[in-house]
Amino acid sequence: MTTPATGTTSDFGAQLRYWRSVRHVSQLGLASDAGTTPRYVSFVETGRAQPSRHMVLRLARALDVPLRERNDLLLAAGYAPVYGLSALGSGELARVDEAIGSMLAQHEPFPAVVLDRGWDVVRANQGAARLFGTLLAPEPIPDDANVLRLVVGPGPVRDSVVNWSDVVPALLDRARREAVGGVADPATVVLLDDLRSRPEVREALVAAPVGGVAAAPVVDVRFAFEGAVVGFFSVVATIGTPIDVTAQELRLELFFPSTPETRTTW
Repeated sequence: MTTPATGTTSDFGAQLRYWRSVRHVSQLGLASDAGTTPRYVSFVETGRAQPSRHMVLRLARALDVPLRERNDLLLAAGYAPVYGLSALGSGELARVDEAIGSMLAQHEPFPAVVLDRGWDVVRANQGAARLFGTLLAPEPIPDDANVLRLVVGPGPVRDSVVNWSDVVPALLDRARREAVGGVADPATVVLLDDLRSRPEVREALVAAPVGGVAAAPVVDVRFAFEGAVVGFFSVVATIGTPIDVTAQELRLELFFPSTPETRTTW
């Protein structure tokens, strides 16, 4: 028998109900997917039953709860977390770090960045440093550079995006769609709410055509750059089958030239 550490089953029950509501799953559906009974799920949610550590993980897996939040569920039920939270440069993520470094280098001279779940830049290649370093000059690239804040919020990067009103709706939609587990973390929710509250952003969202821009398969980002206009579209990669929180939350965004002119200019 597993011995609980700290936390209460009522906390766990509230979190479990939250994730059921997010996934639009009934107690019956969750019980079926987790290999238990609706009665047991009901008892766990109301605090009448104490789930084992193994059952917590079964329920979390059935609801496709992100790894960070699975740790939260374990803590709420009184158990220690099981999923690591390693820094990208640590030995635990050495293979991931090596693979990401290789992809960043292979993508030169075009920009590529590594983002965390909050859209903060945690790694960038020389192409990305050239792009954002030039756009932000004479100011240096901030240590806490956030792509959403740089592109959507006021500042020199936003000022350089010549098709900003097209980019903003697509980028904010991506922030929702690409959230780990389909649910943005609290800090990102605050940032998105702040950005959406800006009058110019609201105007761009209202004016955006339903279904996106039909003239092209993707929305390019076009920058006024060193006297020319350069356009890029991006491809996003994630780590397959992660069992570490950081590995699950990392996204590698590779920017490709959208026109022959951009390729030549760059």
